Amino acid sequence: MRETSFGGLDVRIAGGPDRDGGGDGPVVVLLHGFGAPGDDLVSLWRVLDVPREVRFVFPAGPIVFDTGFGLGRAWWMIDMERMHRAILSGALRDLSAEVPEGLAEARAKLVAMLDEMQTALGVAGDRVVLGGFSQGAMLSLDVALRTERPIGALALMSGTLIAEAEWTPLLPKRQGLPVMQSHGSSDPMLPCSIAERLRDLMKDAGMQVDWIPFRGGHEIPPTVIDHLSALVRTV
Repeated sequence: MRETSFGGLDVRIAGGPDRDGGGDGPVVVLLHGFGAPGDDLVSLWRVLDVPREVRFVFPAGPIVFDTGFGLGRAWWMIDMERMHRAILSGALRDLSAEVPEGLAEARAKLVAMLDEMQTALGVAGDRVVLGGFSQGAMLSLDVALRTERPIGALALMSGTLIAEAEWTPLLPKRQGLPVMQSHGSSDPMLPCSIAERLRDLMKDAGMQVDWIPFRGGHEIPPTVIDHLSALVRTV
C-alpha cells in the first residue's frame, strides 16, 4: 500500500498485482464516514473476494477535527449535539429535507480527486466502483447524481437520504446503474426506514439496486462484504 494525494485529498492506494495500485485493473473508491480517522475502511481491500488486479483507493476527508477520542475526519461538519439529542430521545433522524452546509465543497473536492486519480491510474470511469460508509455513501451518491461522469457501480453502506427535493429529479439519469445498498435494521444514527425510502426512489428511477438489510446497527457486517465483493466482480 502507498500514500499519495489526488485533487488535494490524502489517499491510500492498495491492490493490483504489486499491491500498491499497479496494473490496469478496475478501481474501487471507498469514502469513510463522519469522525473516522480516514483509514478505517482500508482493511477492506484484504478481505473482499475480488480478482487480484482490482485496485483500491481510500481518500481521507478534507476536514480534520478533535472527536474527543482523537483526531477524526469529515467530508462536511454535522451538528453532533443535535444528533445525540435525537438518539437519546428516540426521535426519527430524518435528514431527507436537508442539503448539508459544505456538501457542495465536498463534492468539488471528490470530483477533483476522481479526475486526477483516473488519469494517474489510467482507469476509465466505467471501471470505477464509487462508494462509502455513512457520510461517505451520501457523498458518493451526490457526486453520481450531480455529475455526468461515467461510473461502473455505486456501493452505499449505511447511508441515508438527504437533499431529497434535489436528488429525486436527478435519479433517472442513472437508470440501469448497479447499486449495492446496505443498512442495519437497528441503526441508531441513520434510521433504516429512511434508507428504505432512498432504496425505493432509486428503484423507481430504474437503478439496479441490490438491497441488503441486516440485523445490526451502524456497521459493515460480513454479509455486506460478500455483496460488495459481488458488485466489484461485475465491474
